[in-house]
Amino acid sequence: MAEGCCPPGTGGSVAPAIATAQPVDASIHHQRNCAPVPGGRAQLGTRDPVIPGDCEGPPQVRKIPALWWGKGAISVAQFARFVAATGHVTLAERLGWSFVFHTHVPGGAAGTLGVAGLEWWRRIDGATWARPCGPQGAEAAGDLPATHIAWEDARAFAAWAGGRLPREIEWEHAARGGLGDVRFPWGDAPPDDTAHFPCNIWQGDFPHQNTAADGHDGPAPVLAFAPNGYGLHQMVGNVWEWTAEPFRLRSLSRSAKPANAAAARAGQKLLKGGSFLCHESYCYRYRIPARTGNTPDSTSAHTGFRVVYDSPPA
Repeated sequence: MAEGCCPPGTGGSVAPAIATAQPVDASIHHQRNCAPVPGGRAQLGTRDPVIPGDCEGPPQVRKIPALWWGKGAISVAQFARFVAATGHVTLAERLGWSFVFHTHVPGGAAGTLGVAGLEWWRRIDGATWARPCGPQGAEAAGDLPATHIAWEDARAFAAWAGGRLPREIEWEHAARGGLGDVRFPWGDAPPDDTAHFPCNIWQGDFPHQNTAADGHDGPAPVLAFAPNGYGLHQMVGNVWEWTAEPFRLRSLSRSAKPANAAAARAGQKLLKGGSFLCHESYCYRYRIPARTGNTPDSTSAHTGFRVVYDSPPA
């Protein structure tokens, strides 16, 4: 599913997993920055799909429970507490490398390996959640989203925190903030390159120059930009968010069957929300019903996660 700014895959080169199962840490610091999202009848998909091949519609309505959502994606500071408490070693650390956007490579991308057809993604040895641009880059600020996170890393954190990754319908319901079938958490008015900056996406000439007119050339702090109606920040843009579900096309069409079979063979997982590298002209997936998939061993500088809780904060 990699396209434009969408997350590249690692090609299946998975390092052996390191067991990091730990008792749940139910201390309040995981949940005190949550917002309640009401349950009830929730919509999955839209009446106004933009990328038909992704099966963004037609809408389905199902009943879901009330949940408590992290107001932002899991931050570097939160992930650091998890690592300190459990000794968890992320997949990117075990592999020894991860994907970094070419303009963010310290000293320039010359001499680094790229992804065929997506040369703006460079394989950087030592790129991790703590140093997202690689060992020559700066340490990640604590209020930035934790990135270079594989699906299992996200699941391990969520379990330790007493929560879980969301389902797609839960994610879309929370992102809409009570507004109904809208494209964005704030409504239907799209971001632009000059005046309307409700989220962190690309402005300029991709992949060469990001004018950063919205104030951010890379990831923004997890609570930057105004929250939606449920008090959740940056449900679109900034970083892709892993969900609990496999990626599949919601279609019985003849063309969907081989695509779903290939996704299942690769074990692809669903991601939502788009990232700071998205733009309408080439990767219009920072809309609520937009969706993409990637293998669970994929890590990059624009992929993170958010945690939901089935029970209220202590």
